[in-house]
Amino acid sequence: MLSEDFAASFPGAAANRRLFVLLPFSLILGLTLYALLPDEPGTLVLAGGTALAVMLLAVAAARQSLPGIRFFVQAAALWFGFCLLPIHAALFGTPMLAFPTYGLYEAHVDEVLSADDSTRRIIVSQFEPMDGARPVAIKRARLSLPAEPELRPGDRLRAPLRLAPVPGPVLPGSHDGQFHSYFIGVGAYGSATGAIERIAEGSATDFARQIQGLRSHIAARIDLALDGPGAAIGKSMVMGDQSDISDETRDVMAASGLAHVYSISGLHLSIVAGGIYWLVRLLLASMPALVAWPVKQIAALIGIVAAFLYLLLAGGVDNVPAFRSTLMLALIFGAVLAGRRALTMRNVAIAAILIIVIDPASVFRPSFQLSFAAVIGLIGIYEMPRPFEAANTRLERLWRLVAATAWTSFIAGLATLLFSAYHFQQTAPLSVLGNVMALPFVGLIMWAGVAAMLLMPFGLDGLCFQLMGWGIDGMLWVAELVAGWSEGLTGNPLLSGWTLLGGLAALAWFGFLETRWRLLAPVALLPAILVFGLEPRPDILISDTTQAVAVRDGEGMALASGRTGSFAVNVWSRHYQTEIGGTHSGTICDGLGCIVRTADYSLAIIRNAAAFAEDCGRHDLLIARIRPPNSCTGAVIGQDQLARGGVHWLHWNEGAGHFDIRPAMVNFNRPWRVSPR
Repeated sequence: MLSEDFAASFPGAAANRRLFVLLPFSLILGLTLYALLPDEPGTLVLAGGTALAVMLLAVAAARQSLPGIRFFVQAAALWFGFCLLPIHAALFGTPMLAFPTYGLYEAHVDEVLSADDSTRRIIVSQFEPMDGARPVAIKRARLSLPAEPELRPGDRLRAPLRLAPVPGPVLPGSHDGQFHSYFIGVGAYGSATGAIERIAEGSATDFARQIQGLRSHIAARIDLALDGPGAAIGKSMVMGDQSDISDETRDVMAASGLAHVYSISGLHLSIVAGGIYWLVRLLLASMPALVAWPVKQIAALIGIVAAFLYLLLAGGVDNVPAFRSTLMLALIFGAVLAGRRALTMRNVAIAAILIIVIDPASVFRPSFQLSFAAVIGLIGIYEMPRPFEAANTRLERLWRLVAATAWTSFIAGLATLLFSAYHFQQTAPLSVLGNVMALPFVGLIMWAGVAAMLLMPFGLDGLCFQLMGWGIDGMLWVAELVAGWSEGLTGNPLLSGWTLLGGLAALAWFGFLETRWRLLAPVALLPAILVFGLEPRPDILISDTTQAVAVRDGEGMALASGRTGSFAVNVWSRHYQTEIGGTHSGTICDGLGCIVRTADYSLAIIRNAAAFAEDCGRHDLLIARIRPPNSCTGAVIGQDQLARGGVHWLHWNEGAGHFDIRPAMVNFNRPWRVSPR
């Protein structure tokens, strides 16, 4: 009976049109295949594959073969996903700056990413070299500039700039800045080396400029009413600017499972847009003169408007969780307008397809993966049959609310566990408790923020922001309390890259099936990850842009070369949650370089070419910032390997007696990759 029930689940799901739910997964698989290629596919390959996909779809449709049409639709979606990034590259891609450039430039301000009292991060375009500066072919650059003069979208600036290549990933499998920058047209990072002059102001009617002005005004009002963590989190929850949140606050919020609260997503939009929908509906329904009006539909329209206004404050389509949540709310309210069921897996698929088409590179960001995993998990669980009894008393309704909050947090935590563990190497075992305890404070924060926005034109927002500050203080108190209880319980798992594909497959299985068999793939994935998916910790880490070389020293790591406090060393320390000491205990240095000896292996760090004659072939690993001679044998990581592959990760394979070596960058012949010419 079980086998028959299992076998019947698939045709039953297909008959209920659940194959539509698989379309975004096919798109994502195509995107992944493209991103993993070692070389860029040619135009003929893309055009030929597209023609073949169209032909196969036409043949299947002509034969009226339903199974064939279903199969080729998924195959066509996979191929379309494969082609999406090349299409976006043609539309928005940019040449990547390969070498640092200095000079006086004029540029147009496209976007203000964040701003505080000392620093303003902006995106600029339309570079014009001045006074003999070298022309640059990049479309846009991300600049970190002083807070003054204040710059807004549409302004034009003149400044002496240092433009540098976009750095690659700091570890194998970590965030690839070159990849994500390329597809939004950012070909360099930069900073000012002198005074900045605003030579022209943008049009007062420019929409982006008006939105940025509103964001700046709101930030100033929050800073006037609050300070410290309260102001930082307030600005994050109202307008999506997380730049002022300190590392200490981030760590506490992550350990308590509340890090999602300061990132605008479905929770915030549901409270704001859903709350406004409820208030408008209640207000209109209480007026006898409006009894014949379509109250529900009017409230839904106002809810959609509220959601999109909040999205504009939160950064627009660049804020993937907020954009995804806004699309979901628009679909939900649209279903209310049409008299259809609102929360369905089909609506999730539609929102996913829209985001993938608009911004395909977002698929590879944690925010996309976490937000969609959580929504799929929640809707899938609530689709399943469950006993339900109507609550009769206020106490029962309160208990139902608390239980629903705990259950929602638990399901969302399980659904996102794999993705958060892979990207952030951290788990929050008491996140359910933290979310339940923090819920009243989060509600106070959001409703006080809504009231502040409505009263700001009248200058009455100060008290509302004070209420928001009290809510933030309460939430931080909960976060510190739960983080303290979690001390010693949180883990630092390191997962292989294949686990993300496994999580994608498990989500597709879970989203497609409707019966209890949908739980099979997620449950089976857990032991597979525990047995095959855990990564070993590195024995050696080698930076590409600094002299930093970290080597395992007992239970921790220590530097054999370089200095503590550098960007690479700080990132390594946070990633592996291991303090990296200043000097390795087995290091001996002289004017030519350093030798590091451990119980298992030895390595040489060459600083002078004269050391090659003595050290080549005598150690298990040789690291050289200069080009080693061809006669050097064995494991050698030299100037060329570091320039092409970036940061190198090494693990001592005791059984084989050599190092397993992984560079952070492996697909060198791709348009987004910055490599020496």
